[in-house]
Amino acid sequence: MHFGIFVEEIRHGANQVASFRDVFEQADRAEAWGIDCVWLGEIHFTPSRSVISASLQVASAIATRTRRVRVGTAVQVLPLNHPLRIAEEVATIDHISEGRFEFGIGRSGVVRTYDTYGVPYAESQARFREGLEIIRQAWKGEPFSYEGEFYRVNNATVAPRPYQDPHPPIRMAATSEETFPAAGRMGLPIFVGLRATEIPDLQVQLAPYRQAWREAGHPGEPSVYLRIPVYVSPTAEGAREEPRESLAAFFARQTELARSAVGRAGAGPADRRRFQAERMANLSYDDILAKKVVFGTAASVIDRLGELREELGLDGVVAELNPGGRIPPELETRSLQLLTHEVMPAFK
Repeated sequence: MHFGIFVEEIRHGANQVASFRDVFEQADRAEAWGIDCVWLGEIHFTPSRSVISASLQVASAIATRTRRVRVGTAVQVLPLNHPLRIAEEVATIDHISEGRFEFGIGRSGVVRTYDTYGVPYAESQARFREGLEIIRQAWKGEPFSYEGEFYRVNNATVAPRPYQDPHPPIRMAATSEETFPAAGRMGLPIFVGLRATEIPDLQVQLAPYRQAWREAGHPGEPSVYLRIPVYVSPTAEGAREEPRESLAAFFARQTELARSAVGRAGAGPADRRRFQAERMANLSYDDILAKKVVFGTAASVIDRLGELREELGLDGVVAELNPGGRIPPELETRSLQLLTHEVMPAFK
């Protein structure tokens, strides 16, 4: 079972210099303690939340200071940049890391980012599809042309080709009901999460993903990684209370982000978005602990991850170590140490 860590959140009260230092120190611990991959978010125009707006540059820096751990994007927001440029930069990082790069892709649910860039969110799905098609063509390293609604390429040859053959593994974020079967038809592994959804929702959504995969004739089994807050403490009481303030701030922010997308073109049916936002807003702390996170002692975290693996058919977990950014650094580090030394061996 894959174990990754998700790095995005700025530590509450930290300046930007310290925030980059935190990212690199976390990557060093991941390298030393056996984590499979450091997955980087991509957040724009929200300095109180994250400094990782240029995730490919951060990935490159991590690749140069490590030798074993893989590094990936979770996710690269394809509609916000030209696909040829993305193809060049990702292939370059793949060489710098000597084949340790993972290409996580999506279109993001943060509508206000699109507003700031001046890209209509209603176009995000179509731009995503065109962008991915161009990137895959570009990585062949041969001259090609493309004529789409948003992008036009005339006899371009992209260099370098990726280090990995034919290219870095591609994994797609799936959040909407429409995205799951689309990912299955394309034969793409996926990320899923429990921010706006719940376990029964995901079970329903994953069935058409797997069915579409099989009907399209793709080889092998479809792969599902769950991104989820994980906190491990020596005691059950500590696991419950130590992250309380941080988790409350995290879900308050997620609720507001979900509300901001209601009714926007490209964000899916307004009623569905509104229901998800209000359901999240009405969660008690006990609800969050039961439905949205994996917090506990090492033994209870092993049990809960085993349950999730069976319920959702997972083959990977991407742990958010400090949702809300308010868990003190020494407790976050202790949690990662317990995760890597006491939890992970049960799944390897």
